[in-house]
Amino acid sequence: MIPTRATGLLAVFAEAGVLAPADVHVALRLSRLGGETDQTVLLAASLAVRGVRTGSVCVDLSTVAETVVPEEDTAVGDAPVPDPVELPWPTDWSAVTASPLVAVGPDAPWQPLRWVDGLLYLDRYWQQEQLVRAELDARAAQRPPAVDLSSLPTLFPGPAPDRQRLAAAVAAGRWVSVITGGPGTGKTHTVARLLALLVAQEGPRVRIALAAPTGKAAARLQESVRAQAADLGLPDDLTASTLHRLLGWRPDSRSRFKHDAGNRLPFDVVVVDESSMVPLTLMARLLEAVRPTARLVLVGDPDQLTPVEAGAVLSDLVHRPATGGAAAPPPEAAHDLDLDATELDQLGNGVVRLRVSHRYGRSIGALAEAVREGQADQVVELLTHGEGLSLDPTPDALAAEVRAAAEELGAAARAGDGPAALALLGRHRLLCAHRSGPFGVAHWNDQVTRWTGALPGDWWPGQPLLVTANDYDNALFNGDTGVVVRGPDGLRAAFDGREPLPLSRLSSVRTAHALTVHRSQGSQYEAVTVLLPPVGSPLLTRELLYTAVTRASARVRVVGSEESVRAAVARPVVRASGLRRQIGG
Repeated sequence: MIPTRATGLLAVFAEAGVLAPADVHVALRLSRLGGETDQTVLLAASLAVRGVRTGSVCVDLSTVAETVVPEEDTAVGDAPVPDPVELPWPTDWSAVTASPLVAVGPDAPWQPLRWVDGLLYLDRYWQQEQLVRAELDARAAQRPPAVDLSSLPTLFPGPAPDRQRLAAAVAAGRWVSVITGGPGTGKTHTVARLLALLVAQEGPRVRIALAAPTGKAAARLQESVRAQAADLGLPDDLTASTLHRLLGWRPDSRSRFKHDAGNRLPFDVVVVDESSMVPLTLMARLLEAVRPTARLVLVGDPDQLTPVEAGAVLSDLVHRPATGGAAAPPPEAAHDLDLDATELDQLGNGVVRLRVSHRYGRSIGALAEAVREGQADQVVELLTHGEGLSLDPTPDALAAEVRAAAEELGAAARAGDGPAALALLGRHRLLCAHRSGPFGVAHWNDQVTRWTGALPGDWWPGQPLLVTANDYDNALFNGDTGVVVRGPDGLRAAFDGREPLPLSRLSSVRTAHALTVHRSQGSQYEAVTVLLPPVGSPLLTRELLYTAVTRASARVRVVGSEESVRAAVARPVVRASGLRRQIGG
């Protein structure tokens, strides 16, 4: 759809599918308010709006012609994919810095747009990025917290090298730290022992907050820490909440919270799991709310999919140059560690990457690492010949396997065996990049429903369920999965850790034979089938493939062409941001 008022460059780029109507409308409104008519400036403004809408914090106009991709609905199926390189991109953007709409430099008075070191921001996002940068730099400049690390060998017994021991030592001795690594590398295991180390320190009892971006992730974090609490001497009443709940909703604002720079959180250590899903706006609000003398521990995998909203803060922090240069490991955790130059530099920012996964076998581990490092030939070779791995050009072989799995699940559900049905639910899952279209979740949910002989719109025993909104009355969270089972008084919904619920009590659920890869983050299945879209899909990225294959513990089947696999591996997510630069003063 092309905005009716778009003319000139805006109309051309809208017609090509690069700009959405919202991008153009914002630029035209800025034009009316600021008296700007230059087509280059208006295109730049539209691209800045588009950048935020598609996940970037800013736009680098010098490279935008090579990095921009069309919208999803113009790139899937048989529709022609416009080539951004062939569009009439301006070769001279100097009019942008002369525009009355643009503040030039970090200290210029407010304007709706801001230009800093070749990056164009909507000013709101520049201010948020500056807040994050300033908070991180201020905390790094403070005297580090005193900590006794003598109990590390007891908390982490076993021979060195032990990255978990190093991560705990670094996090204990810094105000801001990052514990990162792939699935199954022991991030939460390390967090629990870090908390035990801090609880055992002399002085007042440490006040601990556990949080995550989603209710599902918060529930998993709480469950994992509590399961280890008795053995480690941790309080058995530790609870985890969403970040929004931790910060405190304000009914008068969608982006501000009860806790902020004027009303800090009353905690000595704040742990945030699944931090890769935290967007810039929420990270800014968190950093200003955490007391300067409280430890903030960010936990997550920067190689997974980035947040739905603008920013990829965890990845930026992992790759941000250290303000004080490379750092030496704490002596108590430095024995026999093989840290390379990059890891030593990251250590200067309190970043430790855990490397050894204990969740899946050697083949999936090798596949995940090859995807992460962008080794397309190795990825194809592993998918073709690796144990438990396969690459199928078409989904023809899926029907028989899906029917057999559905029948086994249905038998347990008809017998009213909720635990068995839930266990079977975790054996296999279809993962899609898209929500709609021939490669999307909606299509495949309908397809599998037909294969199983169920009637769309009805409830049936063995029907997999996905919770799509937090349901605090039933203690269900967005992203939880369950299954319909037969009970003495009719059909009910079984979920882990609770009695089956009457279906009438469910408010926001849908059938979940297939999930988007984004939805699957944090979940684990025995086997996954990854349904890749065609090469032209902008969602076909390295992070998507990495996230998908690391959901499996035993078997991975990728359905798609070799070209799609290679395209995914070769296309890392590009989210423009200034956090990796030392800019802004």
